[in-house]
Amino acid sequence: MHEIGMCDGLRDLIDQKAAGRRITSVRLRVGARHAVVNEGFDQAFALVADGTAAQGAVLDLVVTPATVACHVCGRKSESTDALAVCPRCHAADVEVTGGDELVLESLRFGLSWEEGTGVPGRPR
Repeated sequence: MHEIGMCDGLRDLIDQKAAGRRITSVRLRVGARHAVVNEGFDQAFALVADGTAAQGAVLDLVVTPATVACHVCGRKSESTDALAVCPRCHAADVEVTGGDELVLESLRFGLSWEEGTGVPGRPR
């Protein structure tokens, strides 16, 4: 399950951005060529987030398509299939570009670990 490896790297970045604040949701853009399975990614994220600022956070996974250029019929299209073929002529002789990104788009913060601490403007 390669999703665990991807989430493992994200955990460090999220913890750095959290700076002691609790994360309530994470929006992640992942390219179709990573071939992630939503349920598997959710489970992997929950596993690596356990005990961190993102424990219990809701994951919003946005899959972005790759561009498929067919060498047979010349059609250009988008696909979210990691093993893309031409949607017009079904040829496998295609050039696939893009769809390989992994971007942490946003984090939503809640109260920090101890209710109210670490919140700017609020005394400890």
